[in-house]
Amino acid sequence: MIRVLVADDEPMIRAGVRAVLSTDPELDVVAEAADGYEAVELVRLHRPDVAVLDVRMPRTGGIEAAARIRDLAPDTGVVMLTTFGEDDYILRALAGGASGFLVKSGAPEELIAGVHAVAGGAAYLSPKVAARVVAHLAATGAGSAAGRRATARERVAALTARERDVLCHLGAGLTNGQIARRLHVVEGTVKAHVSSILARLGVDNRAAAAVVAHEAGMTPPPEPSEP
Repeated sequence: MIRVLVADDEPMIRAGVRAVLSTDPELDVVAEAADGYEAVELVRLHRPDVAVLDVRMPRTGGIEAAARIRDLAPDTGVVMLTTFGEDDYILRALAGGASGFLVKSGAPEELIAGVHAVAGGAAYLSPKVAARVVAHLAATGAGSAAGRRATARERVAALTARERDVLCHLGAGLTNGQIARRLHVVEGTVKAHVSSILARLGVDNRAAAAVVAHEAGMTPPPEPSEP
């Protein structure tokens, strides 16, 4: 069972998130918070596997709460809920240690997939969020979109072939276990590759590595269908 905390200052949003998560029997919402400060205190009390945080909340916002949760309970993964027009918030949350990014207007299935991915130690960027992050990076003085793609591809080219395979699947939001099954290796091998990838790319977490994968245009091959 994956234990989840939900934090949003709007009661209807909290109720909606809880309702979506309750459709999955593997997810259990153990606490709800109306602001970031309360979310941090409830994480301290309940130690959930995943905290789903709104970006903008009173007293303590989601970004600050994510950073505090990372320090307080590093085993608790953080999924941020955002709306369009909050690109800068997404980048700040990425730097603060969040592992998942979803837009509130996205499909309910994305929320469930994101919580599962982050609970499994993976990063999860909804396609809409990934596209917004890459576009925002290109528009904020970091060079043209083509230049950023070229830079990302250069960084990726420095990886080994197997590391590129792992990064490709990591960027798609797969957990270490899922990547291991796709590549027919043991999970410990994938974990070692991920550590090497983060070091070689010069990033701090899987979500940041996933952004590089998206910038480089990396997509994993489709999963083979069952015979």
